[in-house]
Amino acid sequence: MTSAGVVNAQPVAATWTGDGIATVALRDVAGKNALTPELVEALIETLRRLAAWDGLKVVVLVGLPEVFSSGASRDTLDRLAAGELNPGELLLPRAVLDVPVPTIAAMEGHAIGGGLALGLCADVVLIARESRYGCGFMNLGFTPGLGTTRLLENVVSRAVAHEMLYGGEPLKGGHFEGRSGFNYILPRSQVRPKALEVAQRIAEKPRVALVALKQVLATPKRVAFESSRAEEILMHRISFAQPDIAQLIGSQYGE
Repeated sequence: MTSAGVVNAQPVAATWTGDGIATVALRDVAGKNALTPELVEALIETLRRLAAWDGLKVVVLVGLPEVFSSGASRDTLDRLAAGELNPGELLLPRAVLDVPVPTIAAMEGHAIGGGLALGLCADVVLIARESRYGCGFMNLGFTPGLGTTRLLENVVSRAVAHEMLYGGEPLKGGHFEGRSGFNYILPRSQVRPKALEVAQRIAEKPRVALVALKQVLATPKRVAFESSRAEEILMHRISFAQPDIAQLIGSQYGE
């Protein structure tokens, strides 16, 4: 890769500059950045290409102004319910966790379910006071996945995480002020500028030192994701085996 460039391809776009900052944007407006197979594949491939760039120092992950990601797509849920997709194949979090340099999630828009899990994989996480963040898995009739059962505890207490996982209520970012480990909770308009400010500060550091520190600091989160996968896969097999799971999912989509 060159020292600067742009890739403008739906549903993921990436830009990178000579100072080592790469911005990866999810931009499926029609689908509200749902985690469709196309978006997931494009994101994984984009991160893989960026990781191979020896000038990379930090990655900033952004979504749409109103929606960071609405979580798993309806098609993905239907395939899981029909047994056509193995929950063990859902490895997007690993792709983010394996980026060799620090990652920043600028979640200025709503982030629900798998969309929230995606952002929680970043090393630095910013959310907006006005937007909503939640784990709606149980609302759809099945147990949480994508490592959420452990990743959520990196930004909120275990008690709060359990309430969010059981209840499924999306909460405004302002709800977490003074009671969470999110790096910044800001007005929506300030989330992305602040993320780029943090990225610039990180990019001033030597890459070799950033890579070494990332390897150490990200290890607990990687371990948490990997250890939760087996438990979540087992829970998915149980919950997706319910005879009425398709109807439960459909009821949440207005059917």
